[in-house]
Amino acid sequence: MDKNTGTPTSLDLDRSQQYEIRVRGHLDERWSDWFDGMTITLTEDGDTLLTGPVVDQAALYGLLRKVRDVGMPLASVNPLGL
Repeated sequence: MDKNTGTPTSLDLDRSQQYEIRVRGHLDERWSDWFDGMTITLTEDGDTLLTGPVVDQAALYGLLRKVRDVGMPLASVNPLGL
């Protein structure tokens, strides 16, 4: 982040954070493109994990909006590797 302007620098934009978003119910692999290429993993307990890089908070909110639009209950959102 540029200290003078508060805008992200190119280094900030290259450092996306990995997230795991858990929703109730199963989505199949064809949803991966709609969820910006996130990896889709189905769990034995009936949940779906969406895992992958998220470039910033706006992108995270966009993904969460898509979860809402699909109508699946959001179970959790976790940053990975912290």
